[in-house]
Amino acid sequence: MRMIETSDRFSIRRMTTQELRDRFVIENLFQQGKANLVYTNVDRAVVGGIVPLEEPLELKGSREMACAYFCERREVGIINLGGAGSIVVDGTTHDMGNRECLYIRRGSRGILCASDNPAVPAQFYLVSYPAHTDYPTTKAALKDANHIELGSLAESNRRTIHQFIRPGFIRSCQLVMGFTELHEGSVWNSFPPHTHTRRTEVYCYFDLPENGLVMHFLGEPDETRHVAVQEKQVVLSPAWSVHCGAGTGSYAFVWAMGGENQEFDDMDKCDVAALR
Repeated sequence: MRMIETSDRFSIRRMTTQELRDRFVIENLFQQGKANLVYTNVDRAVVGGIVPLEEPLELKGSREMACAYFCERREVGIINLGGAGSIVVDGTTHDMGNRECLYIRRGSRGILCASDNPAVPAQFYLVSYPAHTDYPTTKAALKDANHIELGSLAESNRRTIHQFIRPGFIRSCQLVMGFTELHEGSVWNSFPPHTHTRRTEVYCYFDLPENGLVMHFLGEPDETRHVAVQEKQVVLSPAWSVHCGAGTGSYAFVWAMGGENQEFDDMDKCDVAALR
């Protein structure tokens, strides 16, 4: 496990491109045959990419977490961004197709991730936050999600939001998780841009066009910066930072939040004309 410490809202104003990327962007998270975990200071979120091949890979704790096992004090949300696979939790096997979600309760042990076909491996993307209580481990297929249509083609931001882990669907302690996919012809996500000072957020971009990228905006609304992100790269968004992006074509991104509450609509929208 490696660690990332993002900067404060003042230091970001003087950072070079590489300094921004070192503190806010996670690259090379998905590596075949490996379980990569990153511990962040964004509400102590752990972000991971697990790509099993012939042998299952175990989700383990580490010295940085000071725990006996990964979920000793944590809950986990996982969305499969690759081929079919499965996850064993507490002795129960959960089949995981592409774009399916699994919530893992605090206190779970023996978490093993496997691919059905090593030639087309599963790519398990996970986000974990500390938890003070536990709710049942729950699997959800895409059809089980709450689907919301937003935006318009005229505004280049027509998109479908698929909500998995949130009140009224999969229960959790503080984690909220799902993904958004933009329709063909749309490029703007999360527009109008916003902050939510009561929660932090983590983005994982995927299904980008070949050789495509997304320009992700971060920083305070009157002092924005940007980073160019590619397929399955992750951006960390502290509570004070705006987060929105525009791509070279339609794409999708997993969003995950943790913090003070779980209200999906709890956001402070920014005046687009006032962005700087």
